[in-house]
Amino acid sequence: MSQCLRGDLSKSPNLVEIRIDQVKYDTIIIGAGMSGLAAGIRLAYYEKSVCILERHTTIGGLNSFYRLRDRNYDVGLHAVTNYAAPGTRTGPLAKLLKQLRLRWDDFDLSPQKGSTVVFPGHKLAFDNDYEKFLDDVCAEFPEQADNFRRLVQQVEDFNELDLSQKPVSARKVLGEVLTDPLLIDMLLCPLMFYGSALPHDMDFNQFVIMFKSIFKEGFGRPYDGVRQILKTLTRHFKSLGGDLKLRHGVQEIIIRNGKAVGVITDDGTEIEAENVLSSAGVVETYRMCGQNLPTDDVKHGEVSFNEAIFVLDQQPHQLGHDETIVFYNNEEKFHYEPPNDPCDVRSGIICSPNNFQYADDQELEDGFIRITALANPDYWMNLPDEDYYKQKEVWTEKTVESAQHHIPNFRDHVIDVDVFTPRTIKKFTGHLNGAVYGAPVKVLDGSTPIDNLYLCGTDQGFLGIIGSMLSGITMANNHLLR
Repeated sequence: MSQCLRGDLSKSPNLVEIRIDQVKYDTIIIGAGMSGLAAGIRLAYYEKSVCILERHTTIGGLNSFYRLRDRNYDVGLHAVTNYAAPGTRTGPLAKLLKQLRLRWDDFDLSPQKGSTVVFPGHKLAFDNDYEKFLDDVCAEFPEQADNFRRLVQQVEDFNELDLSQKPVSARKVLGEVLTDPLLIDMLLCPLMFYGSALPHDMDFNQFVIMFKSIFKEGFGRPYDGVRQILKTLTRHFKSLGGDLKLRHGVQEIIIRNGKAVGVITDDGTEIEAENVLSSAGVVETYRMCGQNLPTDDVKHGEVSFNEAIFVLDQQPHQLGHDETIVFYNNEEKFHYEPPNDPCDVRSGIICSPNNFQYADDQELEDGFIRITALANPDYWMNLPDEDYYKQKEVWTEKTVESAQHHIPNFRDHVIDVDVFTPRTIKKFTGHLNGAVYGAPVKVLDGSTPIDNLYLCGTDQGFLGIIGSMLSGITMANNHLLR
């Protein structure tokens, strides 16, 4: 029994509800998101007994799917980064498939049509053609061309897989190479929107990961959305003998003599294991350890978003919108921090899952437009229930107004809409503050002060859909298979 449960049983009425699961696993994984499922597959392939515990009724965590009013929705996923064409032998996606023993068809990725970064008077376009993107940046900022090429070489030479490196400000590094603050902001905008837990900045290691993921490799998407990837991972995990328990949230990580030896679930069941791998986040994981692991030295994230998903009665391209993703900023300077207002409508992301090059010219049954903006977590967490839904409508309208310069008018074609806020994110992921990208300081090697307790996922530091799965694989390889 864990240290905090020892003592006089009569003084702790909850203790009588503790039940012992008779199975002892090699590894318990907390969270059935991308990283947890990938780690589970890797371990189960080598005949380790693995149990993945998920608090909710569905898998996916930050990148999941749901059905509402007879329609399927993706949540979290705008696009899969690190796209590579089938048969590619190098790069993160090829490595991932090899490590998981999966085929290219299992993810069925189709490339983007093309995306843009749009600031007042300037636009950068990219469409999975890396050399074309580099040329376009040099053409848009000719006075920065040589400096930009030097930055690209620095990115190429950087080893983002070195898990021992210390955080370095990306703005500082970029400022030492580029002399135009506008170009710096335009490069940072999509990378921060897609992976920075730091207000105003991002770690240069994270910058390199996202630069390569988005600009060098690019975007793709399965025709059936994120469910295609998640169902593939789940089937594969179960086929290898892994256990997946939904509605089994973890209340406590059991610590004995400085070592993690199992967990206690929300219903009071104690499950034993030789190792615990948590994808819940560093602060969230430490809190499960109770008094065994103080949380004063670690901070939870602050960056969160509101997102509105609009269902249209026709395809976006029929309205004149062909771009896959638009990262826009309506002011000269880009601001990236929790706003004082409920939402920061000065910038955002416009995404259409319709605008990918699906095989055989397939089209999704409905048209979709998703608009995302930075949100104030405190406002949405503490808003009284009677005001919550009204304010979602108010700020969705303000966000649409800010985005209307970058997309044709689609309002007359909306047949349904769903909106999520930091409150929604916290409910379905457990991330404090609804912090999408977790803690500002990552634990790159996945280690903790507790023996046999390790981290994977968002707070380990590999980013994006592919990065998250590689995080689970890497932590399994480094800590649990040696």
